[in-house]
Amino acid sequence: MIKRLGVRYVNIKSYHLPLDSTPDQISEARKEFEDAGLVIVGGGNIEFRKDDASDIRRKFEYAKLAGMPLIVCAPSKITLPKLEKYVQEYDIKIAVHNHGPKDVFPAPQDALKILKDMDPRCGVCVDVAHTAEAGVNPVDAIRASQSRLHDFHIKDMRVFGDVNTLCDVGDGVLPIPAIFSELHKLRYTGCVNLEYEINENDPFMGMARSYAYMNGVLAGLKG
Repeated sequence: MIKRLGVRYVNIKSYHLPLDSTPDQISEARKEFEDAGLVIVGGGNIEFRKDDASDIRRKFEYAKLAGMPLIVCAPSKITLPKLEKYVQEYDIKIAVHNHGPKDVFPAPQDALKILKDMDPRCGVCVDVAHTAEAGVNPVDAIRASQSRLHDFHIKDMRVFGDVNTLCDVGDGVLPIPAIFSELHKLRYTGCVNLEYEINENDPFMGMARSYAYMNGVLAGLKG
């Protein structure tokens, strides 16, 4: 399906490659992605809620073997500062994913308070829907993140802040053109990952429509 959509870049989730996979299983899975012509741009969301050095190291080893240059992660306020030394040791970026009001970091700005003095490779993954759920305009989150913006999850919703109203990108109320315009101003070079969480039994058409809309927005910016 990824190939049919004309996409080459993929963020691996534990659904595709379980965190408890053996080194041989990880290497085999990596080869399958690469043989298919896909570029692994990251992995996650990976939790780092346990304040345990061996657990943290095991997950960085997993990412290294899988060829992930970036880990989209869900740490706690205690574990986040402790990830810095692993980022430096493995040279793998981290991007803290915000998950709305019920999360440790509701909006990207909440994680940035801790990240601001950490290694530059420690940053955020802005999820536009959960950012809106936290009552924050995604454009403001991009502006706040600046060079700490390492990853991006795009989706749309019919009611601002209501994650139960997710829809194809372009059919909702999120300011998609303004979002891409702000990313363009920032000269963002990371990925904008379509996180399509609806129509699970037949997602292809909705994903295709979402990509078509976003490509149209990008074409307009270039014009």
